[in-house]
Amino acid sequence: MSPHEDDTRQRAYTERLIQIQRTRWKRMLDVQAPYRWNLRRLRPGFTLELGCGIGRNLANLGGHAVGLDHNPCSVEEARRAGFQAFTPAQFLQSGFARPHAFDALLLSHVAEHMRREELLDLLRDHLDYLRPGGLVIMETPQERGFRSDPTHVEYMDLSFLRGVADELGLRCVRDYSFPLPRLFGRVFVYNQFVSVSRKP
Repeated sequence: MSPHEDDTRQRAYTERLIQIQRTRWKRMLDVQAPYRWNLRRLRPGFTLELGCGIGRNLANLGGHAVGLDHNPCSVEEARRAGFQAFTPAQFLQSGFARPHAFDALLLSHVAEHMRREELLDLLRDHLDYLRPGGLVIMETPQERGFRSDPTHVEYMDLSFLRGVADELGLRCVRDYSFPLPRLFGRVFVYNQFVSVSRKP
């Protein structure tokens, strides 16, 4: 296990996610509204989220999703919030671990926590659960967001993500910057790359 992977498995990482989500200004404003809109407009259908954390995107998907995370503390928090979430071992024992069970795979702010080969392995391990024609959605932070988390390992821009998708034989649907134009990624923590591909 690499040191960065170990960091994201710990209770401290889950506590950090909870603290970020419960920041006062984030509770006062619906800061997830644009990201929720962006995700839903892609019409992902029944989604398997790889690296679901404490369930932010499971909520954005209206619960029409299953979450998978290697941090058992984060899985516990997501379940406490009412979502279907599993560790990898639990997922394999669930009724969801079957071919073509999902309409989409979502990796939101997960890929940058690993190296390219690890990302490829993760996707290969789960592509069989995605139906033919299903979507693979990858979201990663831009420069300012990448620097904001010490557990980030490899910076992955749109060309990087497209290269990964191409290597896996996925077809490009759309690649873009969100919520602001690409220029803002150097100063705005929450600007992200969004790469959408389709399984043949």
